[in-house]
Amino acid sequence: MGCDGGTIPRRDELVRVKKKPEAKDKDSELIFQWRYCAITQQILQSPIVMCGLGKLYNKISLIESLLNQERMPESARHIKGLKDIKDLNLTPNPAYKDDDKTHGESDSRTAPYICPVIGLEMSGKFRFVALWTCGCVFSERALKEIDTKTCHKCQKPFTNDDVVILNGNEEDLVIMKQRMELRQQKHKKKREKNRVVVDVSATITAPKDEVDKNTPSTSAATVKNGASKVALISGTKRPGSLKEATHDAKKMKSTYSVAKDPKVTDVYKSIFTTHESEKQQNRAHWVTYNPFYN
Repeated sequence: MGCDGGTIPRRDELVRVKKKPEAKDKDSELIFQWRYCAITQQILQSPIVMCGLGKLYNKISLIESLLNQERMPESARHIKGLKDIKDLNLTPNPAYKDDDKTHGESDSRTAPYICPVIGLEMSGKFRFVALWTCGCVFSERALKEIDTKTCHKCQKPFTNDDVVILNGNEEDLVIMKQRMELRQQKHKKKREKNRVVVDVSATITAPKDEVDKNTPSTSAATVKNGASKVALISGTKRPGSLKEATHDAKKMKSTYSVAKDPKVTDVYKSIFTTHESEKQQNRAHWVTYNPFYN
């Protein structure tokens, strides 16, 4: 039957069977997620950053991809700028040696970073989290065992929305996306609030008699006072009352005279030649040089 030599055919050689899909090597996948950049597939090197979804990147490679959007993969399109990433504060593993080599590859028996609280290795076998407020990284077990709202490493406060699960599964990615959107909304509201505070501090309500009659009527909150600009430039304190603001506004006019100002002392007026004691010109001025008297 064509089987010379005593060979016995197997069933899969005679009958066509459906091939099983190739299974992924879980160990290799974990090593790739935790030791290689998600954009360039290069070994992670300090400084290491994360995005809002918990993916790990080399900061230099990510900045280069932001400058050249063509190199940015589709999985990282949610990163629009440096505000969308966070520098990680990792704890080195004292048992890890960078020069360990096995078969031409880095040693996978030890991880380069560990949890600073309970010492678990950040190799992918244990779930790790990072805080968006400070960038500190520790295991999820430590977060659950030590129930507190301050960072275990730097003692900075945080909320549940600031917890980012590193290299999470599909369910974790949905939660991380929701938390990322909440943080962006909070940041946007905070930025708008700070902008309003700056605008209010830079403007002041001007009195009605100081507004030019020829100019159209404007909102009192948007009328800028010239005295506030002078105070900001010279470093002096801003007027604390409306009367002081009115007095400072009068000083900005060309018709203002120090000699006619009732709030200025005689000692200050004597500095200028417009003072009555200087009009007689019987002595040299003690501040400005008067060529008539040597």
